[in-house]
Amino acid sequence: MDTTSTRAHDDIRTAPRALATEAVHAGRDDLARQGLHAPPIDLSTTYPSYDSRGEAARIDAFATTGAEPDGPPVYGRLGNPTVARFETALARLEGTEAAVAFASGMAALSAVLLVRASMGLRHVVAVRPLYGCSDHLLTAGLLGSEVTWTDPAGVADALRPDTGLVIVESPANPTLAEVDLRAVAHACGSVPLLVDNTFATPVLQRPAEHGARLVLHSATKYLGGHGDVLAGVVACDEEFAGRLRQVRFATGGVLHPLAGYLLLRGLSTLPVRVRAASATAAELVRRLAADPRVARVHYPRIGGAMVAFEVYGDPHEVIAGVRLITPAVSLGSVDTLIQHPASISHRIVDADDRRGAGVSDQLLRMSVGLEDVDDLWSDLDQALGSPSRGAGNCATSHNEPAPAH
Repeated sequence: MDTTSTRAHDDIRTAPRALATEAVHAGRDDLARQGLHAPPIDLSTTYPSYDSRGEAARIDAFATTGAEPDGPPVYGRLGNPTVARFETALARLEGTEAAVAFASGMAALSAVLLVRASMGLRHVVAVRPLYGCSDHLLTAGLLGSEVTWTDPAGVADALRPDTGLVIVESPANPTLAEVDLRAVAHACGSVPLLVDNTFATPVLQRPAEHGARLVLHSATKYLGGHGDVLAGVVACDEEFAGRLRQVRFATGGVLHPLAGYLLLRGLSTLPVRVRAASATAAELVRRLAADPRVARVHYPRIGGAMVAFEVYGDPHEVIAGVRLITPAVSLGSVDTLIQHPASISHRIVDADDRRGAGVSDQLLRMSVGLEDVDDLWSDLDQALGSPSRGAGNCATSHNEPAPAH
């Protein structure tokens, strides 16, 4: 059985396929003709070769372009067949030429920054809010980068000759604020735009169609979908993918094959999970917006399963009071999670910067799962407690909820 490459899959397609179909079949198109149904898991760290001259030539070719080597695998840090299946599938879902997977979302972002820094382009323009650790990585200059923070309208003016990257997250973590991706991409000119698409997933939004060159996912979240895998991935053109593979090889931020298998399995149900959770989230938004204990609700126009809301009372009491909902960091799992960003996911961001980006101390972020909506509301209702004195029914939505997708 030939399980060494999935690049030939593209030759099998004869017509464009719907997202739901791609989610099920991408990365698996060669299985039936190999007599397989489930994708194999290749756990090898190294691979035998009796042709050392040929292997040397393949390694030299990788060092030049970063292209995936032809023929059998060489070494686990250079590439893995199971991980390659996931990369093929994610690229197809995002509508890009390639995708490169990493051990975590932060490893993926770090690799992008290192690629640009290696070209002498260390300056980054970024729009807040971003995920807290992304913010910290840029602000602290841990990889030698220098960041200019701006709003979407100020991107063009913030560019410099040494600007290597523009970064936005839309919908943003945790306020769910949205960015006009096409407008920002136009403002970037020749500078690559990276869009963190973790919250939206390709089910709701494909940033490459709006001009983004790089699409980042914390694959730990919706792509895996079950809270049991840690991973990151960048969807992009083949030229940038080659550079990312070289950084991954040099730094060792590789994805474990079992994680690649779980991610490929997660993609098959991604559209169903996102659409079902989004429908529940939209209904919870409606109820929260009418609740006198809630000061404000944030929900993106494109919909989705993420909800943020600010309470009049003590947000920590809400966290302590849930029983069905899981009080935990992360998101995108089949079960509903809630957390207090100012204490956890965005704690590492300077308090003034955090509040300036709309992350108030009263804000709670909820990742809606696949439970029954009435059971979730019953748990929220009891956790919110009695209305605070003076609280009124004045909740407003940050964005008008979109119809369920």
